[in-house]
Amino acid sequence: MESDGSAGLAKSAALKLSEMGERTKQLGSAMQDPDRQRKLILVIVCVALLLDNMLYMVIVPIIPDYLADLETEQAARTHANSSVSRANRDNLDIQIGVLFASKAILQLMVNPLSGTFIDRVGYDIPLLIGLLVMFVSTCIFAFAENYGTLFAARSLQGLGSAFADTSGIAMIADRYTEEAERSRALGVALAFISFGSLVAPPFGGVLYEFAGKRVPFIVLASVCLVDGVLLLTVIRPFSNGTRANMPVGTPIHRLMTDPYIAVVAGALTVCNIPLAFLEPTISNWMESTMNASKWEMGLIWLPAFFPHVLGVYVTVRLAAKYPEMQWFYGALGMVIIGASSCTVPACRTPGQLMLPLCGVCFGIALVDTALLPTLAFLVDVRHVSVYGSVFAIADISYSLAYALGPVVAGQIVHNLGFVQLNLGMGLVNVLYAPALLLLRCVCQMKKSCSERNVLLEEEPKGLYDSIRMQERRLRRKGLCTTTDNVCPVDENGLFETPRSLSEEESSGPEFI
Repeated sequence: MESDGSAGLAKSAALKLSEMGERTKQLGSAMQDPDRQRKLILVIVCVALLLDNMLYMVIVPIIPDYLADLETEQAARTHANSSVSRANRDNLDIQIGVLFASKAILQLMVNPLSGTFIDRVGYDIPLLIGLLVMFVSTCIFAFAENYGTLFAARSLQGLGSAFADTSGIAMIADRYTEEAERSRALGVALAFISFGSLVAPPFGGVLYEFAGKRVPFIVLASVCLVDGVLLLTVIRPFSNGTRANMPVGTPIHRLMTDPYIAVVAGALTVCNIPLAFLEPTISNWMESTMNASKWEMGLIWLPAFFPHVLGVYVTVRLAAKYPEMQWFYGALGMVIIGASSCTVPACRTPGQLMLPLCGVCFGIALVDTALLPTLAFLVDVRHVSVYGSVFAIADISYSLAYALGPVVAGQIVHNLGFVQLNLGMGLVNVLYAPALLLLRCVCQMKKSCSERNVLLEEEPKGLYDSIRMQERRLRRKGLCTTTDNVCPVDENGLFETPRSLSEEESSGPEFI
C-alpha cells in the first residue's frame, strides 16, 4: 500500500512538472511572437521613461526640506554663529538649483556619445545599462547623508537617462515601422513621461512625510530592478547574432547639420523652455503674490496631466488621418504654449494658474507627439534607418532646456522680473512656430520613399529590418546566402552594390 501511495505521489508530481514545462514552453513561444514582443518592449520602455521622470521630479518636495535639515544639524554641530547660519541659508537656494540642473547638464554632455554607442551596438544593451545606472543612482539617493553624495547620485542619474531614454525611444521607433503605429506608440511613451513628471511630487511628498526620505527611492529602485529583469527576459540582449550585420548609422554631427532635423530639434528645445523655466521659479512667485501654501504649489501641476494626455490622443488621431499636417500640429502647439505662457503672470489664484499651465502642457503634447515621429521618418528617408543618434539629438534638446532652467530662470526673474520672463518665453515660441513650415516638403516624401514595404514580403519584426531587406535582395541574386556573411558597407553605413550588377539594379541608392 505504501509503495502504491508513493508511486501515485511520484506520478502526480511528474504530471505537475510536465504541466509546468508546457506552460513554460507556451510562455516562451508567446515571448517570441513579434507582435507580443514589441508590445512587451513598449511596456518596458514606458516603465523606464516613467521611472526616469519620477526620479527627476520626486526630489522636488524632498530635497529642499532635507537640505535645510542638514544645514541646521551642521550649524548646531559646529555651534555656528548667526552670520554663518544666514550665509548657509543664502547658499541653500544655489545648492538646490545646481542639484536640480546637474542631471540635465551631465545628460547633455553624454548624449552625443550615447547616441553613437547606441548606433554601434543596438538598442537593448544601452537600455539595460541605463536601467542599471538608474538603479544604482536611486539607491545612492536613498542612503545619501550629505550634499556631495546627493550631487553624485543626481549626476549619475543623468548618465543613466542618456542611455535609457535615447535607446528606449529609438527602440520604439525601430519596432513600430508604420507611421500611424509609430505615432501611437511614441504617444503612449510621452503619456508615461508626463505621468511620471506630474505624479512624482505628490508621491514623493506623501512618502517622505509619513515614511521618511529613503522609502520613495527604495520603491523606485525596486521597480527599476524589476524592469531590468523583464528586459533581460524578453530581449536577451547578449545573444543577438544579427549585431554583426548592423548597418553603421549616420554620424550625429551630420544629423545635426541636416536642416530638417535642426528645425525639429530647435522646436523641441523652445517648446520645453516655459516648463523648464517655470518649475524653479513659480513657487516663489506664488508665495509672494498669492500667499500660496506648499500643497497649493504642488497641486497646480497635477491637473496638467490630463490635457497632456488629451493632446497626445488628439495628435495621434489627427496624424493617422492627415499625416501630411504633422508640421502644422507642432506649429499650433507652439502658438498655444506661447499664448498660455503670456497669461501666467495675470493669474491671481492657484485655480486660475492651473488653466495656463494646462495650456502649456497641452501644447507640449502637440509638439512632441507630432515631431518625434518626424525625426524617425527623416532618418528613414534621408539617412540610414538607425535611430540612436537622432533621438540623442532630441534628448539633447530636452536636456538643454532643463539644464538652463534652474540656473538661468532665477537670474532672469531677479534682474528683469517674473512677468518679463513669461512674456519672453511666450514670444519665442510664437516666433519660432513659422519655422516648422520648412517641414511641409518632408511629409510629401512619405509615398515615394517607402521601399521597405515592397522589399519585405512580411511585416517588419523589429531590430534593424534594413539588414533583412538588404540580405533578401542579395540572396535573390545569389550574392548573400546566410546572415553570417557580412555584406560590405561604405563610409556612410550603406551596403555597397557589387560592380557586376546591371546599371538598372545599381543606379539608385539603397536608402534615400
